[in-house]
Amino acid sequence: MTEDLEEGNLIFKTEAFLSYVVLSSWRDSILVLKNSEKLSPWAENLQIVRRCSESIAWKACANPKGIRWQYTGRPPKVSSPSWNEMKDSSPSRNQQVPPDWWFEDVSILRIDHFVRVITAIKVKGMRHELIGAAIMHYAAKWLPGLITEGSAAADEGSNYSHANDINRSWKGGLHMIVAGTKEDIPTVQAKDQRMIIESLISLIPPQKDSVSCSFLLRLLRMANLLKVAAALVTELEKRVGMQFEQATLADLLIPSYNKSETLYDVDLVQRLLEHFLVQEQTESSSPSRQSFAEAPQRGTNPNAKMRVARLVDSYLTEVSRDRNLSLTKFQVLAEALPDSARTCDDGLYRAVDSYLKAHPTLSEHERKRLCRVMDCQKLSIDACMHAAQNERLPLRVVVQVLFSEQVKISNAIASSSLKEAGESHYQPMVSTRKTLLEGTPQSFQEGWATAKKDINTLKFELETVKAKYLELQNDFETLQRQFDKMAKPKQTFAWTSGWKKLGKLTKMSNLENHDDGPQISNPEQPKKAPRRWRNSVS
Repeated sequence: MTEDLEEGNLIFKTEAFLSYVVLSSWRDSILVLKNSEKLSPWAENLQIVRRCSESIAWKACANPKGIRWQYTGRPPKVSSPSWNEMKDSSPSRNQQVPPDWWFEDVSILRIDHFVRVITAIKVKGMRHELIGAAIMHYAAKWLPGLITEGSAAADEGSNYSHANDINRSWKGGLHMIVAGTKEDIPTVQAKDQRMIIESLISLIPPQKDSVSCSFLLRLLRMANLLKVAAALVTELEKRVGMQFEQATLADLLIPSYNKSETLYDVDLVQRLLEHFLVQEQTESSSPSRQSFAEAPQRGTNPNAKMRVARLVDSYLTEVSRDRNLSLTKFQVLAEALPDSARTCDDGLYRAVDSYLKAHPTLSEHERKRLCRVMDCQKLSIDACMHAAQNERLPLRVVVQVLFSEQVKISNAIASSSLKEAGESHYQPMVSTRKTLLEGTPQSFQEGWATAKKDINTLKFELETVKAKYLELQNDFETLQRQFDKMAKPKQTFAWTSGWKKLGKLTKMSNLENHDDGPQISNPEQPKKAPRRWRNSVS
């Protein structure tokens, strides 16, 4: 069959037919690659798989405006027509070709050939969003129930069973697997599905938002069920953590397929949340690694954390009804997010109340430990009113709720009184407060008025105490001055001591004269006039 025997032999003709007829046609390339599944070793050795894959990839990456060949396209509903029934409907010049025109044709290939085609398309430089959409479309075909639920998915699996030429049945098998236990899974079918899931996980582009978070979580659910390789499951969990804010509560309610006591896999959600926090911390600490196109996403990190906080609160409310859920797991998951992620703890309060309902045998210490996960100051008015009447809460928590609400009311009244006494531009705030009061219950309005009277009374008493304190301080200062004046020693001067000495000498001389008077008489001496004392100031 070679050219050594005769020119134009079978090998030459076959090569020419493949090059100029098969590989130049979109439909023929798909058909040859599909039919080569029965001849896998020979087709691989003869490079037929590689050449067909590259031809399909080249045509898939072509500009849709230049497409003139026929293609199946995405059907309006369930399944694609068979190749024998496909109409020769080439796109007209005025018809606009969608970017996903090649999804349906490529999705009929076996998983190993599909991987070869997608790998070749990646090398050609196609957008990662289109590659991810093609992977999701393929998963919807071969894993019915992964994307759509209910009878539509079962119909899709049953109608598409003709595309499987290797004696495999995909007729709604996923629903049977999810509903049953591990012992009910057929060995051959489980092996085939495990191979498809592992191949799709390895094939997903690394860029964020290549596929939806819902698709990743459903793929993760099946991966845990079918015991996919641990390394691939970890990689899939990291991918979910990259876009965890896009998840929904229904996607997170993954059953616990291992021998855990809990109904849902709470440890899995804990790991997903940890991957999300690590990703957020990495993006905030190294912004230079991100491109300019992703720069606006960095500003939405607080909003992403808030969405994740609401999602976690809803998840905790749902899983808290499980009596086998331990307090430690609940507390660790509730405290995983930072305090700044929650502006209001109403969702967390609902989760705590639901856990207390499902676990009435908790001790007082355990109830206090459970209530530490929420901040009473972040509860709304309705949540505070409910908590004040909740008999399941510890008394200390109820007191904290009432005290925090009283502080809020006092601050609101104080700020409103300052604004009322200020300029006129504060008037809109007062009207807004009045509107808020009108929307609150009557009992709360009465409590507000009573609190305002108590605050005014306390202000008056405080002013009275201040006045009394000033009076006592003045009296104390007066007494202190008098005491200092009394305790001060008297000062003596030199002239005062001199006058005292002179007075003593005068008295002594007078006494001596009085003693000598009877012995010596001098009648001639005239009598002295009485001494006149000078009025001295001293």
